[in-house]
Amino acid sequence: MGTADDTNEGEGHHLPATEDWPRGFGEASWWPFISAAGAAGLYLGAALFFLGHGDIELVPPSAGPIVFIASAGLFLFGLFGWLYHAYVADYWSRGTDSRGAGSLRFGMLLFLGTEIATFGAGFIYFFFIRVGTWPPGELPHLLSSLVLINTALLVASSFTIHFAEISLRKDNRKGFLGLLGVTLLLGIVFIGGQVFEYYTFIIEEGFTLTDGIFASAFFSLTGLHGLHVTMGAILLGIVFVRGLAGQYTAERHTSVSTVSMYWHFVDVVWLFLVVVLYVGGAA
Repeated sequence: MGTADDTNEGEGHHLPATEDWPRGFGEASWWPFISAAGAAGLYLGAALFFLGHGDIELVPPSAGPIVFIASAGLFLFGLFGWLYHAYVADYWSRGTDSRGAGSLRFGMLLFLGTEIATFGAGFIYFFFIRVGTWPPGELPHLLSSLVLINTALLVASSFTIHFAEISLRKDNRKGFLGLLGVTLLLGIVFIGGQVFEYYTFIIEEGFTLTDGIFASAFFSLTGLHGLHVTMGAILLGIVFVRGLAGQYTAERHTSVSTVSMYWHFVDVVWLFLVVVLYVGGAA
């Protein structure tokens, strides 16, 4: 199964569909549908959570978390298969030509466009509730030192991955791996900081998803962003391992560039979250 140059029986493939899955469907792939089903399940799990924690329990309280966790797993599984299908499967044995690399970068831009729309819907919801009576109840202390530290870490990680890519383009493999490793470490520390923030809010202060409209917007947006940072950290880990295996050179770095684009995206979204939720919510 192969490449755009394969012409066996008149069936060829054009990147990013380097192989078909299931076999026999030509350019088709079911991975995007699996990812979409998982993403839809996240919203279903959130809806079931509210239905199970209202004044009248319409569904069991555990239904929402179970569906949400299962859907997150399905979404990540579909995303992994999709990325492997499109970026990795045929790349271990050969490089990507300039046309294929451009297609993959354009595909990442289209994907980020859908992500902007997703986060945009969440921001619009927050802006809608923000113009009403404010605050809509007692809010915890939002803009803490932990948030500022986490912000500094994520901003720093954008610089480290940028210069890691520059090092690779200059054939500085040691500098590339070192800066990429730092980026991965900063991302993991950021995730740990967000988990600790959730622990403080939920366990110590009793501020949960069901505590009003601000809480629902806060946990939905920050949780969605945390999921994206986690996916980004997984991608960085894959790129780091492949870098250690010598898979990248100054001429062969398409997946490094696309992952870098994704990481810059989650960094920018976080800055918007800090200004809109943490600063705007406390104002």
